[in-house]
Amino acid sequence: MTGANSFQVSGYGPERAGWARLFARDSVTRRMDWPMLLSAIALSIVGSLLVFSATRNRTEINQGDPYYFLIRHVMNTGIGIALMIGTIWLGHRALRTVVPILYGVSVLLILLVLTPLGSTVNGAHSWIVFGGGFSLQPSEFVKITIILGMAMLLAARVDAGDKQYPDHRTVLQALGLAAVPMLIVMLMPDLGSVMVMVVIVLGVLLASGASNRWVLGLIGAGAIGAVTVWQLGVLDEYQINRFAAFANPELDPAGVGYNTNQARIAIGSGGLTGAGLFHGSQTTGQFVPEQQTDFVFTVAGEELGFLGAGFIILLLGVVLWRACRIARETTDLYGTIVAAGIVAWLAFQTFENIGMTLGIMPVTGLPLPFVSYGGSSMFAVWVAVGLLQSITVQRPMSA
Repeated sequence: MTGANSFQVSGYGPERAGWARLFARDSVTRRMDWPMLLSAIALSIVGSLLVFSATRNRTEINQGDPYYFLIRHVMNTGIGIALMIGTIWLGHRALRTVVPILYGVSVLLILLVLTPLGSTVNGAHSWIVFGGGFSLQPSEFVKITIILGMAMLLAARVDAGDKQYPDHRTVLQALGLAAVPMLIVMLMPDLGSVMVMVVIVLGVLLASGASNRWVLGLIGAGAIGAVTVWQLGVLDEYQINRFAAFANPELDPAGVGYNTNQARIAIGSGGLTGAGLFHGSQTTGQFVPEQQTDFVFTVAGEELGFLGAGFIILLLGVVLWRACRIARETTDLYGTIVAAGIVAWLAFQTFENIGMTLGIMPVTGLPLPFVSYGGSSMFAVWVAVGLLQSITVQRPMSA
């Protein structure tokens, strides 16, 4: 085979990776999942408008420049898309060979958070702050390495044809791989990220075909672990207060319950069509704290109304639907597990973020994928899209 067709992706063979493969007519552009990609881009565009609305009048954080957060959000989105392209170019199978290195780097980064290099932002000691205002939240990237690492272990012998399902020893190894970074993140403590990682582990095990006894056992162990963490006082006071405010919304409405009360007021005031972009009284009046990050959905609820907020949920639903489709249609267990882990991650994080603004979930500080302001989270979700696109691009033509 010669000419442009020689770069056609066969579904296997990272050796064909390269810019020619990335842009060849018969490879990526024809086989990429465009509904997912366009939905993710639309979410980031809407997110830019919401972030701008939430921050343009907040001189105490925007350094006197109303476009400060908008510009940075657009830049973060651009970098994220570049990371997605790079991930597709490398291919998820090529990344499989360097998973141990990626895992080691991610563990090292979260360990650095526990040193004097770590910084506390909004009560969570989970950041590394560099010069020039650049900061990094390593736990966002740990989510990816847990998915890739567990997939590598659980799928190795199955994809090689030695086993039909992962055996108990392999499952134990995969759980041990996930437990190390999860324990470190718990020590920060970053409870929200740990919750996401637990859901990822459950999703990965379900997709791997491992015995259901492992899933049931982990659910039971998780319940016991949650009670133990509470009794031992591992959680910081601000985290305990958040759960207390969730259990009793009327508890200290001017204190620990302030965020959630103001969030519900903002969303409830939006009605069907909203007050109009940049015209929300709660947003303009700066009544909702951390509105560009954790509570960005309140801007949509107030200014775009039920229809606008519903459109955001619809776009997120499209991303998850296409990801589920990729997980179902891929022909190797490794790709199935990676896609399923990403689905579990994005689905739970979306539900938790929107749920906490509506008062049906406790406040945990998790961003809304593609929409909330934040470089680390934006980079991570776009890498996830790159992994999903790589899986569908490298699927055999006959699949």
